[in-house]
Amino acid sequence: MIKIDTTLTPADLRPAIDSLWEASATKILAIDEAFGPGSPTPVVTREGVYQPQGWTEWTQGFQHGSAALQFDATGDERFLNLARERTIQTMASHVSHIGVHDHGFNNVSTYGNLLRLALEGRYDASDYELEFCRMALMASGAVQAARWSKTLDGGGYIYSFNGPQSLFVDTIRSCRSLAVAHLLGHALMGERDEKISLFDRLVMHANATAKYSVFYGEDRDIYDVRGRTCHEALFNTNNGDFRAPSTQQGYSPFSTWTRGQAWAMCGYPEELEFLAEVDDADFEPHGGRERVTQMMLRAAEACADYYINHTPTCGVPYWDAGAPGLAHMGDVNGRPAEPYNDHEPVDSSAAAIAAQGLLRLGMLPESLVPKADAQKYTQAGLTITRALLSQTYLSTDPAHQGLLLHTIYHRPRNWDHIPEGSKIPAHESSMWGDYHLRELALLVQRMGESARTPAFFHAAVPAEKSSAKMAKGAAS
Repeated sequence: MIKIDTTLTPADLRPAIDSLWEASATKILAIDEAFGPGSPTPVVTREGVYQPQGWTEWTQGFQHGSAALQFDATGDERFLNLARERTIQTMASHVSHIGVHDHGFNNVSTYGNLLRLALEGRYDASDYELEFCRMALMASGAVQAARWSKTLDGGGYIYSFNGPQSLFVDTIRSCRSLAVAHLLGHALMGERDEKISLFDRLVMHANATAKYSVFYGEDRDIYDVRGRTCHEALFNTNNGDFRAPSTQQGYSPFSTWTRGQAWAMCGYPEELEFLAEVDDADFEPHGGRERVTQMMLRAAEACADYYINHTPTCGVPYWDAGAPGLAHMGDVNGRPAEPYNDHEPVDSSAAAIAAQGLLRLGMLPESLVPKADAQKYTQAGLTITRALLSQTYLSTDPAHQGLLLHTIYHRPRNWDHIPEGSKIPAHESSMWGDYHLRELALLVQRMGESARTPAFFHAAVPAEKSSAKMAKGAAS
């Protein structure tokens, strides 16, 4: 169980956050020099040097989005210029990519961050550049929404790159692309000019994920523990019937792959923030605003509570809560995580994603999350952030291209580097881990400054309008 520090404040973490941005600048420039336009996409490090690896180019948005976050946090215009140039040069194929479910990762991290910064007045963008980013985000949301499978209960889901039978828990966070495109007034056009609501598909996907990928302790099977998640849900594509839980990157369909759980922990609170920007009429096909809100909140709180109760005291989890080697390590959740053990690796990238989810859950209006629960989630998020900013996990060595140490990509396929003399992967970084640590640091930095915290949908809604609608949503 996480040992939550109830006294920790965002301001307490500011010196460590400043150190992060100092180290981050060198690494972003080094990676760009090694992986310029036309190069394969960096994914994970091997002996501290980034390498391409894996199924799809799903991490390129994290590479160039990191430069946008660096500018956001520090005001260093070198990184703004880098983010703008590389987005134009490399990201177009991701906008129209019909083969992946990762649009929110790639395109909201690049086009979305740039548009948000422009709307916040952080830099002067021409009308052409603004429309360029808007068009990319609208197209991205529609393309992602077109990857659609229907379920037997009348709903549906955005299917993963495994095929139309496959629902990944990861995708809930990538649904940001549908959300932004909807707020920009876009829709998916189907046969005979059928206008398909992106919001409808987002809600149905969120409901399918909450129903089939998140557990609530209701005896769905003998492994049904509240807040546990499965990586993949499988369906019969002939009739949309749910068939079984599954996994690609976890140990078992009946254990919890911790990064998958973290995606849900972060995705649902972000979407709950977004719901305040949506008109009441859009909720009517789904039973009203309250029903949709409670569906997402139930999933978010279940996952957050499980994570807090089934994670080492520092807040950094092992790569899978049921990984077999943990049986040889005693009470792993009763002490801090041990990245250099002989049995199972930790996954700090899961912690970076989960920490942001906890902080955003804690920032929701009191009408949704009672004050005591909000404080628990906030302090847990800050406690995890402190661990990730420590010397154990934050790489300040300029010779190591990674920023966040001890991340895991695909343990079952043995894709992660095992250092000489070690029995498990350790001391390496991933592009998504580095990006989400930067995103987390920016969020905590803004909290410490009592400034408006960034939200993905600010790419579609100017900040002053967003704040007013959030207040109205909380009052209702």
